Amino acid sequence: MAATLLWFRQDLRLIDNSAVQAACDLGFPVVPVYLWAPEEEGKWIPGAASRWWLHHSLLSLSKSLKALGLPLLLRSGSSTRELSNIAKEVGASHVVFSRRYDPAGVAQGAKVKEALKAQGLVVSSFNSSLLFEPDEIMNGKGTPFQVFTPYWNACLKHRLVDLPKISPPKLRAADILPETLTVESLGLLPKIPWASGIAAVWTPGEKGAHAELKKFTKSVLGGYAETRNLPYIAGTSRLSPYLHFGEIGPRQVWEAVAGNPMTPSAQTRAGLITYPKELGWREFAHYLLLHFPHAADKPIRKEFEKFPWKKKASWLKAWERGLTGFPIVDAGMRELWQTGWMHNRVRMIVASFLVKHLLLPWQQGSEWFWDTLVDADLPNNTLGWQWSAGCGADAAPYFRIFNPTLQGEKFDPEGSYVKKWIPEIDKVPSRWVHRIWEASPEEQKKAGLSSKSPYVSPIIELAEGRDLALEAYQSMRGRER
Repeated sequence: MAATLLWFRQDLRLIDNSAVQAACDLGFPVVPVYLWAPEEEGKWIPGAASRWWLHHSLLSLSKSLKALGLPLLLRSGSSTRELSNIAKEVGASHVVFSRRYDPAGVAQGAKVKEALKAQGLVVSSFNSSLLFEPDEIMNGKGTPFQVFTPYWNACLKHRLVDLPKISPPKLRAADILPETLTVESLGLLPKIPWASGIAAVWTPGEKGAHAELKKFTKSVLGGYAETRNLPYIAGTSRLSPYLHFGEIGPRQVWEAVAGNPMTPSAQTRAGLITYPKELGWREFAHYLLLHFPHAADKPIRKEFEKFPWKKKASWLKAWERGLTGFPIVDAGMRELWQTGWMHNRVRMIVASFLVKHLLLPWQQGSEWFWDTLVDADLPNNTLGWQWSAGCGADAAPYFRIFNPTLQGEKFDPEGSYVKKWIPEIDKVPSRWVHRIWEASPEEQKKAGLSSKSPYVSPIIELAEGRDLALEAYQSMRGRER
């Protein structure tokens, strides 16, 4: 009897998954498959934090499938080879999967389709990760948008992809059970147990995603427009890793926000307007990387290929370890290392500091985020870093330079956030917490800081860094001419 291979990729969920629904609709027994094929990711093999998350997400998916009577088949190696072999083993006639929109994912999907169709299989792919099809949104000239606002306005006039199914489809298991690997045998977990901090604050999997969405819509969404920039409170959705791994779909989030039953108020309405736009930025990131696949490594604005970046390993190391001497920067980097996540406002601050005050290449920051973020998503990571460096589509002007001291005082006025992640400055009075180097030696000593502390002598003076950044920008403009 014919069977359907259900190939999971970055859509590790059963509800609101178009590929899962298609497998159900075909009516054949289903063989769920996940393939670990790091060699097909090119340079962007999932980083350490992402692999930790993937391990636990696969365990969660396997448990959900087992409850439906289906084992999750795990293989490692070439996607084309493994899917071809499995199809022969179970006598499959169909293969269904969800599309990816990053360069490696697009290439992988196209290669699999071509090979399996040549083998006589019916192969179908679906959009389970975006609200809109990127190829369907173009400007008046028929070319891709490069500015967010007109892009998003065009999206809102376009047809939204089908809304989510309420419950998971009923799937039938195949009679033949091919040989499978275990999740543990994929070797995704770190050999050094550094991920305890991540495990303490995150619950990977579809169930964890829905719990986070419920918490957001119930307790955070109403004040989101005001709280999303405040790192010392839980004022964001924290859905980014779940969206990246496809443990929840953007359609589910969109419907949950749009249909939120909270009592209408001016504050709530502001949240309902603001948060969907954040989903729009996620769409825009995937849209841009699909149409500009070189952007993960090279600037979209070509003139920035001539930018005179510095090469200073000691500064990069200080930034990575959270030892720059600027509390809001260091707190963000330490939060990242301990939890695999960083507040979005702080991400902008630490990125601006790296590329503008330290003049270090945005690619180095992008690679560090890629390895340490549990929500390391190539389109969003690329958009964020190119935006901060001023070299991408709809990017912040290069001469817009965040002052980390002023940013800290504005968004963490009492120092609650920075003191949480930097215990050595816990005794510093709030008035000095974001500019400790300006406090008197007596006050610094009273707070328990020695003269060797980076918070007494930061790695660079802000004014100096800003001036050097503007000089470098002018130098690049001169070369352009």
